[in-house]
Amino acid sequence: MISRLWRGIAVILAVIAVAFVAQKLFGDKTVLGTVRVPKPAAVIGSGEDAVAVTGGGAVVRWWPLPDSPALPLLPLSEPPRGKRLAGPMLQQVRVLGAAPPALRPYLAASRYGESGVDVETTSGIELRFGDASLVAQKWKSAAAILADPEITALDYVDLSAPGRPTYAGSGHALPPAS
Repeated sequence: MISRLWRGIAVILAVIAVAFVAQKLFGDKTVLGTVRVPKPAAVIGSGEDAVAVTGGGAVVRWWPLPDSPALPLLPLSEPPRGKRLAGPMLQQVRVLGAAPPALRPYLAASRYGESGVDVETTSGIELRFGDASLVAQKWKSAAAILADPEITALDYVDLSAPGRPTYAGSGHALPPAS
C-alpha cells in the first residue's frame, strides 16, 4: 500500500517537474497541465496486492485504493499482465463504472455467468445486467426497484431489458435508504 502511494506521489511530482521545466524553457508563455485522476470502479485481489480497475477497463497499479467505501471485487485472483481488461471482465467494469454514486457502497462483487454480467449487492441481491449495453438505463431501473417502498426483500433483479425489469424472491433485505 505504501509503495503504491509513493509511486502515485512520484507521478504527480514528475508532472509538476515537467510543467516547471516547460515554463522555464518557454519563458513568459503559460503552460497549463491537466492531471486526470483515475476513478476506480472495482478491485482485483485483496490486501497489499490489490489493484484498482477503472470503468473503462484500465488497470491502475499505482493508485492507492480507497478505504471507504470498499470497491466491488472482480473474480480474478491476480491482475492481468497487461494494462487493460478485455472480454467478460471489461463488460463487468463497464457496468460497475456506470453505477450511480448512491448505490456504489452497496455493491460487493461482480461475475460473468450464463445471463451475462451479474452484480451482487452487500446484502446478497443479484442484479442481472446481461451485457453492458444500455447500462445507464439498467442502473436507473435497478435504483427504482431497490428504492420501491413496497418491495422489502429480493433475491434477484433481471435488468437485461431495462424497460421491463423483473424481480423475484424474498431471501435478501434491500440496502438501507440513503
